[in-house]
Amino acid sequence: MKKDIISPLVEDIAIAIVQENDSPLAESLKSEAEWNVYIINLKKDKIHNVLVTSRGYGMLDGEERKTSTLRHYVEELPPNSYAIIEPIVQEVFPLSNEYWVSFYIDKTIFDKKFVFVPDTISKDYMINIPLVNKRGIMIK
Repeated sequence: MKKDIISPLVEDIAIAIVQENDSPLAESLKSEAEWNVYIINLKKDKIHNVLVTSRGYGMLDGEERKTSTLRHYVEELPPNSYAIIEPIVQEVFPLSNEYWVSFYIDKTIFDKKFVFVPDTISKDYMINIPLVNKRGIMIK
């Protein structure tokens, strides 16, 4: 039965964790960085009925930790566009942060899991995020 299920390949969809106030002024004021999670549609097609499930899990301070599971819905995401999914706090960066994305193109459903492994949400791995034009960490 499993061999009969066709799982279409997900391409040109990304999840990015973006530092919103990444500026010399913010650093000089020693303000707490604000971070948001984005879904980015790099496709030439719109996607619709986008469901993103997020959760964090792993070891923190020597004990097993889990965050709440959150679900977010985006009705439609046009080609070459993005949407903010949720804010994220720095306290969960040492955990694995998982985003399970499901969406439709026409009548075909696609899904993919994106996992930011512990300590990869860091300035060491920041790049310029396409379309958003801010710095952050992206999985495609």
